[in-house]
Amino acid sequence: MSTLAVVEEILRETAMPMSVREIVEHAGTRLPSKSKTPDTVVARDLSMDIKKKGDASLFVRTSPGRYTLRTLAPSMLSSDGVTPTPLRPAAPPTPMSALPQRKPAAAAPPPTRARDSDVQGGGFAG
Repeated sequence: MSTLAVVEEILRETAMPMSVREIVEHAGTRLPSKSKTPDTVVARDLSMDIKKKGDASLFVRTSPGRYTLRTLAPSMLSSDGVTPTPLRPAAPPTPMSALPQRKPAAAAPPPTRARDSDVQGGGFAG
């Protein structure tokens, strides 16, 4: 059984938004991954599924770090009493030309060369 199939089963059983940590705790040994960090695996798989499939994904993020099944989302409130809202696409990155300009760093002075008269010893004794 895949990670997402286990997550779907757990979310269907509980019928409420859950954090990744809660999902992993409920899953116990049902998760197929033997990773030392199952939270990371579950969070990655959920995020990638939502990102790739969009509205066709079975899952929806109800708030940062909390997930539920898309079919359950409209009929419930999140734990803070607010109706879940769909994810907004990320804002496009700001072009470099729009960033404030900084003054260039002051140029370092050129290195000074030691004169032969400044150097003591260092030669081979012969």
